[in-house]
Amino acid sequence: MALSFRTARRGDIPVIVALIADDPISAAREKATGSGGEPDYESAFEAIDADPRNELIVVESDGQVVGTMQLTYIPSLSRRAAERALVEAVRVAAPYRNRGIGRAMMEWAVERARERGCALVQLTSDKARVDARRFYSSFGFAASHEGFKLLLS
Repeated sequence: MALSFRTARRGDIPVIVALIADDPISAAREKATGSGGEPDYESAFEAIDADPRNELIVVESDGQVVGTMQLTYIPSLSRRAAERALVEAVRVAAPYRNRGIGRAMMEWAVERARERGCALVQLTSDKARVDARRFYSSFGFAASHEGFKLLLS
């Protein structure tokens, strides 16, 4: 399957939100566009799009969006002032899962970080996502830290 990677456009917002919401863990916290009291996805997209340290990526096959992810580049004084890449919201559309798209996406993300000169690629994965954690380990990602979150709203 031929894949192409590109920066997301405003018109991609509904499909990206649907991809993010299409799993049991995310479904509880995400609302599909068009529902009452909907989040301001347009403003969030504008902020991401305007920030040179963020890339919202969509993956297409035959003109159809089949995946998405966000890359954020974080400058740091640690690790000898190295920049790091944070990979977030990696999703593949349900009908396209288990076809190597996720692997191609992660390979692309790691290469993109290398091209940028990042010294480290990091991500988090919910502890309940056993298959995802095994998938990331297959790339050499190590579960080296324990993450913490504090919900503010």
